Formats: sequence, structure tokens, C-alpha cells
Amino acid sequence: MPLVAIPDFVVALRAVVGRAPLPLVGVIAVVLDGRGRVLLVRRSDTGEWALTTGCLEPGEQPAAGAVREVREEAAVNVVVERLLSVEALDLSVGPNGDQVWWYAVGVRCRLASGEARVNDDESVAVGWFDPADVPPLPAHQARCLELALTPDAEAWLAV
Repeated sequence: MPLVAIPDFVVALRAVVGRAPLPLVGVIAVVLDGRGRVLLVRRSDTGEWALTTGCLEPGEQPAAGAVREVREEAAVNVVVERLLSVEALDLSVGPNGDQVWWYAVGVRCRLASGEARVNDDESVAVGWFDPADVPPLPAHQARCLELALTPDAEAWLAV
């Protein structure tokens, strides 16, 4: 099973802290097209369908990171429309034993251009789904999707 690409700055941190928990900021992009369909990627590490996600680079703004991640993973250009959620996720342990405390920033995005396709080794498939046909998602991603589909929903902040 292929592993998801690890950013260089995380590799450098791991050289110092080993597999100990790292706090990292990630983005969750809910991409909607003009027909109201949702863009999903089938992850190469788990085989499950998911929203586009990724790790922010140091100093990178969440909106810019979402645009970059969607382009890298699905070859489409998007415009970030609004904030959906901010929350700390449970401790995650990767297949190699690395531990991460993810702080997830969810954003709603609109398709601007491009044809969705697999564009890197982090995904094995890419597809547009009617919201009613979206496969089960992790709770935090399902929450982002629900917020993205709710007109005028306020950003959700975990307490």
C-alpha cells in the first residue's frame, strides 16, 4: 500500500522527534461543481473515498493550501468561498507509526476550471458525487460536507 507523501519539513521534524506526536495543521476542501456535485478522491493509503485533504506548509494560509492540495490531487482549479470548520482531531497513528495531532480547517470551494483526474500517487481514483450518493466519510469530513451544503451556515468551531 503506497504511503501518502510526507512534506520535507515533517521529515526534518521526524529526524528530531522520531514517531512522537506532532501537532500539524491540515485542510479539508469541500469542492462543489456547477451541478452541486462533490469532488471525492479514493485514497491510495486506505482505499477509502474522502474529501481532498492535506498538510499545510509552514506559513501557508489555509485557503492557499486548499487550492494547492486540490490541484495536486485532482488536477482542478478551485476558488475558496468560505470557512466551514476548525477543530482538533483525535490522535492519528500512520501505518509507519508516526503520530499526529491534526488541527483541521475545513473550507468550501467552487470548481473554477479543469477536468478532475488522479494527479498524484496519493489517490487511485477521483470522482464527482451527488451529495445523496457520497460514501461514508469520517465524522469531521461529513460535518464539513453538511456545512458546505447548508446555505448561510456559520463556521463550526469545536469546543
